[in-house]
Amino acid sequence: MASKETPQFNSSSMADISFLLLLYFLLTTTFDSDYGLMRQLPAIPEDETEQTPIKERNVLEVFLNFNDDLMVEGEEFYVGDLKEKTKTFFTNPTNADDLPEREMRTIQYLGQMVVNKQAVVSLKCDKGTSYKAYIEVQDQLAAAVNELRDELSLTKFGKKFDDLTNADWREAIQKVYPMAISEAEPEAQGTE
Repeated sequence: MASKETPQFNSSSMADISFLLLLYFLLTTTFDSDYGLMRQLPAIPEDETEQTPIKERNVLEVFLNFNDDLMVEGEEFYVGDLKEKTKTFFTNPTNADDLPEREMRTIQYLGQMVVNKQAVVSLKCDKGTSYKAYIEVQDQLAAAVNELRDELSLTKFGKKFDDLTNADWREAIQKVYPMAISEAEPEAQGTE
């Protein structure tokens, strides 16, 4: 009569194999260590030997207080409207006197373009500002510049800015719409 026992699998070395696989994946995996938000002010053109002060009309003042209340140019503002306000600030479509100065420049690959001279968004926060509110504001400011870049890129090259593979084209669009966001040191809590 045949034995009805089911065959057993020797699993004594499975723990060793699992440990070695785990060790292999931990040692070969790379972790992205870039943290933070990349912001860089536009470079001053080489032909300007002296640094000229930025006129008040060329600065959009954005402030977050300790209660996460947003103030733009000294007035309360809704975060959801910040992107459109920033786009209008950078483009100055009506050449308004209270928005950045504009000038015609010839930009390689784009031709004659109306660009702002020194438009900068100045972002200030209280030390008590929440990280969530700060990121919401940063997202709106970056989205405004990214949308302007996409619009120009689609018009000139038929692709969104992030889809451009030609570095010269990307650089040309960045000359028209630089990510000009200046961040000041946080102020003491409770200031407005």
